[in-house]
Amino acid sequence: MNVVVAIVLGAAFGGGDQYLGSLSAHPWGADISLLSAPWLVLAFLAGWTQPTARRGALLGLGCTLAAWLGYGLMTLSPLENAHLTAASAAAFVASESRWLAASFLSGPFFGWLGWRWRAHRAWTGALAVALAVALEPAVRSQTRVYAIRFRWIEVAEVATGCALALAVLVAARERR
Repeated sequence: MNVVVAIVLGAAFGGGDQYLGSLSAHPWGADISLLSAPWLVLAFLAGWTQPTARRGALLGLGCTLAAWLGYGLMTLSPLENAHLTAASAAAFVASESRWLAASFLSGPFFGWLGWRWRAHRAWTGALAVALAVALEPAVRSQTRVYAIRFRWIEVAEVATGCALALAVLVAARERR
């Protein structure tokens, strides 16, 4: 049952991400929508819910692909003043192909890391996820095309990543 819930939540995440990015009255929504780290956290959390490594990796992939489906359906929906047709779907897949291809690697990998955190408290993978969140603004500032325009979003993402990293390190220390 939790697999179905995770897939539905993944699709809702993707649709919500796209909708947030389209709110022209709130230009900060586009900056939040362009963040990559939450997609990695999605796969990590999906994998964390699973009892085996294989299922963790598969659900990480499934949730990531469901998020892409939700993102695409929202992109091509009447809410976005668009229409879902075979041509528009093909154009969407073509325009997002490199990110979709990356999902086939990141989804299972971060799902597996989530399972390892749950099953073995393997803190290095969980710390990698936290660092991805904390370091994303610094990495994006180097690629002026996708730089975050609102300082408070950068600060919030770095603070969230640092808090996650601290929680991971505390949990790892308590385990010893």
